[in-house]
Amino acid sequence: MKLKFKFALALGLVLSTLTLAQAASTTDATLKKGKDLLDKSCMACHAAKFDGDPTYVYTRPDHKVHNLAQLAARVQGCSNHNNTGWFPDDEAAVTAYLNERFYKFKTN
Repeated sequence: MKLKFKFALALGLVLSTLTLAQAASTTDATLKKGKDLLDKSCMACHAAKFDGDPTYVYTRPDHKVHNLAQLAARVQGCSNHNNTGWFPDDEAAVTAYLNERFYKFKTN
């Protein structure tokens, strides 16, 4: 059991690192892809949780994300939890869009 956990943790770290690297190089196409994926897979759930305001999860004063690594991990966690079927480049696009639109974390 410990070995499976360590493998899963290591895999998660590798994927998060890849996601961060991909998020650092954003293009208009990447941002559009991220927005489209977010709109399709996330916004209805977020709106239901926050009284109809799907962006509140990103703008609330007590938000849980404080840096780009946490944002990438949160996107990956939500993707896995909701079985979106996203690939790492999809997660990177959503991370890049959210960072560009809401968070403004430094990418270098």
